[in-house]
Amino acid sequence: MDTSLIDQLNDKPSRKKLLYPVSRELSAYLKHQGREVKLPVSHKELLNFTWSVPIKDSEGNYTHWEKAIYDKREWDFLKEGLVKIYAILKTEGDMTFADQLDVARIDFCNFGNSLPFRIRIINKFNANFDHYYMKITDASRIYGLEMEHILSPNRITFYTDGGTLVEEHIPGLPGDVFVDNYLDLPETNKTRFAKEFVKFNERCFVRLLGDMRSYNFVIVSTPDIEGYQYRIRAIDFDQQSYEGRKSLYMPQFFKENNRFVQTVLTHLNKESIEQYKAEERSAMAFRVAAGRFRLMELLNIMSRDEIAPPEKQKQLAEQLNQHFHTAAFNRCNSMGQILKLHLKYMLRENLKLIQEKTRSLKKPVFGPVKRS
Repeated sequence: MDTSLIDQLNDKPSRKKLLYPVSRELSAYLKHQGREVKLPVSHKELLNFTWSVPIKDSEGNYTHWEKAIYDKREWDFLKEGLVKIYAILKTEGDMTFADQLDVARIDFCNFGNSLPFRIRIINKFNANFDHYYMKITDASRIYGLEMEHILSPNRITFYTDGGTLVEEHIPGLPGDVFVDNYLDLPETNKTRFAKEFVKFNERCFVRLLGDMRSYNFVIVSTPDIEGYQYRIRAIDFDQQSYEGRKSLYMPQFFKENNRFVQTVLTHLNKESIEQYKAEERSAMAFRVAAGRFRLMELLNIMSRDEIAPPEKQKQLAEQLNQHFHTAAFNRCNSMGQILKLHLKYMLRENLKLIQEKTRSLKKPVFGPVKRS
């Protein structure tokens, strides 16, 4: 992990990200993959709340969320539809258990680019609750969600319907909460956590997922035979292949993640860091090989789509040229083409080893990489 720029780096993600429409090709892909469904409630209809009440956390601090209040007629309509959407997310639309479910609360966040609503669904018999989110559709975010599903160790459920995007809740402790309240606890295995942060950092860079500041990912702790294992999961996919600065695709360079970086430097040596980066690239290469047809279909559509301003695209191509000591990225005409070529450069050696072992990939997944 390169840490030479940690303290002096001033780069920041874009304050307000542009939203990009879903193209016909991407819409057709979503239908083919079962991601496009008819939803009984739209994001636009959720905006019809009468007023809102700020929500505080357990310590009495204000959050970015507000409880949305609706008139009774609107509330009755929304409740029925939102329970159906939960059934679509969890049971493919099977309404057998709908009678025991209710909507406990609808929260709104005007801080996010996609104007997200957080829906709390509660079981009326045992008071257990779950959440999901409804947002404005954005092509960048949809590409990010699909890349997460294909290239990460996690699977994720989401659906679209016109201008509405529905996502399942990703459980875990927000990174900023973890660093403040859990990182220094005696039971936290900092070496294992440092290993996971290195892998997460590598995974974000390989797939060009930007803006992974501590509050945009969660930490999942799993009890193991001895101690805990950790996994870091992204929860914000708005800046998939959107930024122009290479450093914004590396969580290590955000000041919000400095304590995580210091944990890595304290508990891992250079050789271990390189080992864990290699392990993550190898795991991603296996996922590429397993899902190569779906991935290539998505990348080909993304290559013809516009999901970032031209100046950001040009800047990223220049910085990746410098990173890989090549001029190949000059030939890229879209962020999709940049990501496709970047995956080639990052994973080609691992994919070559997989090909040699299995002999099932008759041709390289991404085609040959021309060296400049």
